[in-house]
Formats: sequence, C-alpha cells, structure tokens
Amino acid sequence: MSDSPAAEAANLSGEIPVAEEKPAKKRFDRSIVEGPLGRAVWKLAWPTMLTNIFGGIQGMVDHAMVGNVVGYLGNAAIGVSWQIFLVVVVFVSSIFTGMSILVARFAGAGEEEKVDRTVYQAFLTAIFIALGVIAPVGYFASPYLLDLVNAAPGVQQEALPYLRIMFLFSTGMMIFFMLSGALRSAGDAKTPMILGIAMTVMNLLFNIVLIGGLGPIPSFGTMGAAMGTCLASGIIGIYALYSLWSGNWVVSIKQKGSYAPDWRVIRKLFKFGLPAGIQGIAMNIGGVLLLAFVGSLAQSAAAQAAFAVSYTQLFSLITWTSVGLMGAAAAVAGQNLGAQNPDRASAAVRTASKFGLLVAAFVGLFFMFIPEQMLAIFGMTEPVVVGIGVQLLRVLSISGLLVTVALTYTGGLQGTGDTKSPLYISIISQVIIPLGICLVLQQTIGLEPIHIWIAILAGHAARAGLSVYKFNQGKWRHIKVDIDTTVG
Repeated sequence: MSDSPAAEAANLSGEIPVAEEKPAKKRFDRSIVEGPLGRAVWKLAWPTMLTNIFGGIQGMVDHAMVGNVVGYLGNAAIGVSWQIFLVVVVFVSSIFTGMSILVARFAGAGEEEKVDRTVYQAFLTAIFIALGVIAPVGYFASPYLLDLVNAAPGVQQEALPYLRIMFLFSTGMMIFFMLSGALRSAGDAKTPMILGIAMTVMNLLFNIVLIGGLGPIPSFGTMGAAMGTCLASGIIGIYALYSLWSGNWVVSIKQKGSYAPDWRVIRKLFKFGLPAGIQGIAMNIGGVLLLAFVGSLAQSAAAQAAFAVSYTQLFSLITWTSVGLMGAAAAVAGQNLGAQNPDRASAAVRTASKFGLLVAAFVGLFFMFIPEQMLAIFGMTEPVVVGIGVQLLRVLSISGLLVTVALTYTGGLQGTGDTKSPLYISIISQVIIPLGICLVLQQTIGLEPIHIWIAILAGHAARAGLSVYKFNQGKWRHIKVDIDTTVG
C-alpha cells in the first residue's frame, strides 16, 4: 500500500512521518443548516409526526376502550380531565420551549457546552415544578377545577380519580417532553420517535389490563387509563435519565462544571419560554371555558362526549402531525439563524407549512365524508351524540387547514426566539374571538352546538392569518440568543 502524500514528502526529506490528523467528528447534524432544505425539514418532521400520531392513536385507544367499558360518561371524563391537566402542565412545557430555542441556536452555531448546560438547567427546573408544585396543588385542586368546567355529576365521578393520578405521577411525561424537545432541537428526531412508540405500546398493554381487567387484576375503568399512561411514561423517563447522563445521545445532562442551579441560564429559559407558557395556559383556559359553554347546552353530557372524541381525539390526527411540523420548523429555523442564515430559516417554515396542508387536507376528507364511521370506533352510537359529533367533525375538516398553517408559522416564530407574538395572537384568536362569539350568542339567540363549532373555526382562521402576517414581518431575524457557561 502506498504512503500518503504527506508521508512520502517526509520520507524524501529524511523526517519521521507524522500521522495525519483526522477531523473531529461533529456532534450535530450539519445537514440541517446545509444542503437541500426540504430534506432537512422532512428529516426532523416525519419522526416527530409519527411519534405524535402514535400518541394520538393511544389517546383514541384509551377513549375507545373506556367508551366500551364505562360508556360515554367515561369519554367525557377523559376529555374534561385532559383539558384541565394541560392548563397546568403547559406551564412546565414553557420551560422546554425556552430550552429548545437556546439548544437550536447553539447547535446551529456548534456550541456543544452551551447545549448541554441549557438542557441540564431545564431538567432541574422542570423536575422541581413537577414534584414540588403540580403534584400537590393539582391533587387538592382537582374537585374545584371539575366544578369550574360544569362537568355533570356522573362525569365528575369518573374524572376525579383520573385527574388526580395524572397530576401526581406526571414526572415521567415531563422528562419525555423535555428530552424530545432537546433532541429534536439538536437535530435528532429519531430517538424521541423510538421512545415515543415504545411508550405508546407499553401504555396500550397496561391499559388493556387496567381498564377492562385481566385475570386477578380488577377493572379500574377510567382510572385505569391514567394508571397505564403514568406507568408507561415513568419507565421511559427512567431510561431517558440514564441515557442523558451516560452521553449516548446528542445532548447530555452530564456537566463539565457545577451541577448547582444556574440562575443566569434559568432566567433565559423563562425569558424565552414564559410567553409560550402563558400562551399555552391562555389557550387551555380558553378551552376550559369553551367546555363550560358546551356544558351549558341542553344536552351537555352528550355534547361533552362528542367534543371529547371529535375535537380532543380525532382532530389530533391533524393537530399532532401539525405540532410535529411546528417542532421541525422551530428547530430548522432556530439552527439556521444560529448558523447566520435567516433566509434559509424563513424558507424552512414555508416548506413545513406545505407539508402540513397536505396532511390536513387528506384527514379532512375522512371528517367530511365518513364521520359516523369514525365516531363508531369509540362506541359512540347514541343518535344525539352522533349527530353533534358529525356536525363538529365537518367543521373541523375546514378548520384543520387553518390550524396547520398557524402551528407551522408559530413554530417559526418561537424557534427563532419570538415567543411574545404567538402569545398575543393566541389570546386574540383562541380566547377573545371564540369565547366572545359564544357569549354574545348565548345572551341573544341562545347557544346551540353549531354556534360553538363555528366560533372555534373563526378562532382558527384568525390565528392562521395573524401568524403568517407576523412571521413575514421578519423582526425575528434580529433576536439575539446567548448564555454565559462560565461557573461562578
């Protein structure tokens, strides 16, 4: 075998040859900031979309199993409980939004130590809030929260134990959300996909046993769905902590310096993440108040069951894929802005939006033309419930197109560091507009289910239009992101 040119030159000069240095392997995937843009967006989008689809399917399985074992009161209980649970949990997720913004920017710039420091501080903060705030406060506040949404007595009876279990044992779910955001922002969407699918499969197996009962294990009904979710997410959370510490992934919580809380980094997490948290809280409070309007209808239990299955579960076929695209848009836009390429960041968001429209249009065809068959999967055969659910699904077939555009452009804004604009947009479009329409109609002509569904559609249209307008203004191009990783 011939020597390399460097070795040959050394031999001719009589010098001792020196081994050529191989370039150090870069930790982060540079194809996110270089090469074909569509491929870069799709590389992050499809694993996240698939993960969210599996998660959405798991929720549907929960509803289908509970609906067939307990009845539609169980469906209503899960829908109401999740709406309340998300209001609180979304605050913790806001920390992950701040973390994702920082991680994407630092990964795009190739700053590994700042990436790991950010992830570790986000982990500390989330664990403290989950165990020290959400668990105790959520447990004792659950009965009052169910009263707030006008849940029928039968629904409350099923919902209370479900909600309390979710509050007490949500830590595993928080860890999964954290690592998913961190890995995706650093360019690895496949690892959270694998973990998400594993969690879904475990959840399904636990629910088969716990909801309906098996052998000596009794049927826990609605409560069994919460038990299965917490067990599955807890196992994944433990594995995630091991992997984050061992350095097997593109991000790590193992530190070169101090392991103490770093308030400089934590303040950055809240600076960028808190507006997203307030946005999420506002949207979910809007959802809870919307549920209160649904609960005020003449046939409230039937309407709540139809709302829980149609909007919370079936619509997730659109929203969960769109949320995956939102995450991909945020990561690609953030990394390219960190790599000093704002034009590529802008183009990435438009590309993600086109992917989302294709998915929303496809799913919308099923909502429009075979809604009865989709509702029947969940054991919903009562004529009143089916009639309300069909009406809602057909409205949502149009609404899905608007939601996917809104979410991808929200991802673009948040990923580049603008978390305030989506907050204001959400308050206007998801709170003021739909609740205002419902209130006016309730006080004038009387509220019917179709009025609430049209109010939801109007809110989605406003959110899409405002999100596109704000992103195209381009003010996000000038947002600066940095942290000091020195200890002291």
